[in-house]
Formats: sequence, structure tokens, C-alpha cells
Amino acid sequence: MQKNIDFSVIVPVFNSQQTLVELFSRTAETFGRLNVSFEVIFVEDGGSDQSWEVIQQLKNQFTEQIIAVKLSKNYGQHNAIFCGMGFASGNFIITLDDDLQIPPEEIEKLILAYNEKESDLVYGFFKRKKHSFIRNIASRFVKKGAKKVLDAPGEGSSFKMIKAELVKKILTHPQEFVFIDELLLWYTDDVAFCEVRHEKRQSGKSGYSKLKLFRLFTNLVIYYTTVPLKMMTIVGFLTSFFAFGFAIYRIYRKMNFNVPLGYTSIIVTILISTGILLFSMGILGEYLNRIYKVQNRKPPFSIRKILK
Repeated sequence: MQKNIDFSVIVPVFNSQQTLVELFSRTAETFGRLNVSFEVIFVEDGGSDQSWEVIQQLKNQFTEQIIAVKLSKNYGQHNAIFCGMGFASGNFIITLDDDLQIPPEEIEKLILAYNEKESDLVYGFFKRKKHSFIRNIASRFVKKGAKKVLDAPGEGSSFKMIKAELVKKILTHPQEFVFIDELLLWYTDDVAFCEVRHEKRQSGKSGYSKLKLFRLFTNLVIYYTTVPLKMMTIVGFLTSFFAFGFAIYRIYRKMNFNVPLGYTSIIVTILISTGILLFSMGILGEYLNRIYKVQNRKPPFSIRKILK
């Protein structure tokens, strides 16, 4: 029997045992105040603490409001959210981090922003993030870079509300690397934004290290854009242009001054050509690697347990 639920909240969980009880309590209070129905879908993403045990306890207490999913290993935040979307029954899907840096009470702002414009997608953005200085720089780099290469209408965030119809569309795109925001922008440009609070982390540390942020950005560029191929084309064109100019210059010198072309010029030409070819082959190799993984239908997630 299909449940009639107003809002489904998807929470990807990674080593957050200390915040989960408070997160659910505050989320339930928020929806209770708004007098709407809801469910919370916890997706435990292969952490090493007792998060799954805490989720099981919550599930036993709040059977109707919680769906618990445990992945067999760590697949990453976007893949965990993508998994949770497959279990969502709400008319609207909200994605919320597990660390309480985004207060659950801010959900009301997403709903108010939707009521104003009825957009397909509503992002909560932060005027100032309460991360460390270095983490803020790394996060800013990824967001600015993603906005530029993806031609997004604004800077997205992990805190957003999506119409169920839009979620159904992006669920048709399972692959090993999933970037939710880009998939959403494939299907809509009706996007709204509202400012929300971002608070200091209460406990633990972020699952996104600087290296993971860099890997996320690299995968994003290679999986969802043709920027490296365009760069390869531009570099190849410029190299050919300068090589052609250098050849004309050497021919001119030979014809007018009888200067030998020499061993050095041949070696330099070979090295430049070889370097460009190797660089180009490296980028093509990255694309072939991704194509292989997609064609191989490697799943974006693997479920170990489900409590419904």
C-alpha cells in the first residue's frame, strides 16, 4: 500500500552516532509544528562507529516515521542520497546532512521558499559556513568550480528540497559516480534559493577531507563535462600553431642564412610532439576508463539491510 506522505527527508549517515537522536527529534518537532506528514530515511554509508545501532533503536521507537538502509561499504554522500531516493514516498524530498550543522528547523525556510515560487528545486545556501578556514577554501573551490563547469544557475548545497516528479526522473540514471545536483539540472532550470543558517559542528569531523573534495571535483569534471577534451583540443591547436610558426622560421633561416636546422631543433620538436600526444592520450584514457565502468554497469550502491 502506497503511503501518502508530504515530505521525505533523506539523511546520509557517516560516523554520526552522537547527533542522530537529536537530529530526528528536532526534525519531528519541525514537521509537527507545520502539521504535515513526514518520513526520515537514514542511509548508513559504511561508517566505523555505532551509527547503525543508533538508527536501529530509533527505528524500533518510531516505526512509521523511519526507514533505515545500511550500505555494504562507503560509497559517498551523493550515492547514499541517490539510494535513499529510491525509498522515498513523499511528495517532496529533502536532503539533510547528519551533523546538525544545518539545523533541521531550517526545513521550514525551504518550504516557505517553495510556496512563494513553486519551483521544482529549492536550495538552501549559506552566507557563511562554520568550517575551518582551510576546509572553507577547499569547499569554496569545489562549489565555484562546479558552478562554472556545469553552468549552474547558482551555488548548490547538500540542503535542498525536490519535487518527487523530478526525483523519479533522475533515478533512471544509475552509475558508479553520481552527482545529484548535475542530474537535477539536466531536467529543470526552475530553481529557487533561500538563505539558511550553518552552525559549528558539535562532534566528530567531516567525512570530506581535502583529498576527497579534490576527487569529487575531478570525477565531476570528467563524468559530467567535456572540459578536458576541450582543453586537449585548445592545447593541441596552440602547439600546432607555434610548431608551424617555428618551422617557417627555421626554413626562412635556412634559405636566407644557410643555417643548419641542427640536432637540437629536431629533438625539441620530437619532445614537444611526444609530450602533447602523451597528455592527450592520458585524458582519453580517463574517459575510456569511465566509459568502461558505465558500460560495465557497476552499481552506485549495494544494500546490506533494510528496515521498513
